Amino acid sequence: MITFCPLASGSKGNAVLLTTQAGNILFDAGISAKALKDRLGTLNVSLDSIKAILVTHEHHDHIAGIKTLAFRHNIPVLANYATAEAIVEGIGECPRFTIFTTGEPFEFLGMKIHPFSIQHDGVDPIAFTITTEGKKIGLCTDLGFVTSSIRHALRDCHILYVEANHEPEMVHASSRPDIYKRRVLSRTGHLSNEEAARLIADVAHPDLRYVFLAHLSSECNTPDTARRVVSDILAQQGIHLSIHIAYQHQVSDRVSL
Repeated sequence: MITFCPLASGSKGNAVLLTTQAGNILFDAGISAKALKDRLGTLNVSLDSIKAILVTHEHHDHIAGIKTLAFRHNIPVLANYATAEAIVEGIGECPRFTIFTTGEPFEFLGMKIHPFSIQHDGVDPIAFTITTEGKKIGLCTDLGFVTSSIRHALRDCHILYVEANHEPEMVHASSRPDIYKRRVLSRTGHLSNEEAARLIADVAHPDLRYVFLAHLSSECNTPDTARRVVSDILAQQGIHLSIHIAYQHQVSDRVSL
């Protein structure tokens, strides 16, 4: 059995737990080791049971806990070369890395992992698909634009974790500085609710069981808004899915395949 559970999602930190027959792994570790330990504890998962951390990119909200996890708990870190370099520069030490190449699938703990390129303002930002036990999971956040290669990579997923960051009108009306607004709305920024819905609609299929809306802005979105906008657009195309929210300050729904 596979279980999937977002532990934190948003600009204040990101982490997702995936459990397979081979054990527990994290995607990103953007909250403190203590916070991770506490949230894993609510799932009866030990921090010391984590076999690896797979990193999407080097921004602080994705690597904040890595130094403690890598050195105090001896957890290996998987990243592409440019991201690994940026992590070392950011934390001042070199974790035990396994380096993969963006765009080239690799095998790890019985999983086929495909790290694919996305549009964001990191050094070499990626998203992942994971195929294991006959199931496919897609994690795709922190991107400003959906390419055809992204749509192709996310086909046939059973669980989809996708960014629904903002409503453009709420960004324009917010008190955030203009430089922030331009960044969020740019092609290397973040996906809006509508853009997320279009992506989900493009890759939806009868075996897509769960959709998580992730990386919601605390000021320029709300869970109710994201769910409503996405659900309405999907419904217009006759698509009805189980829509879950990935929360910032609490463990989200834990789902199983």
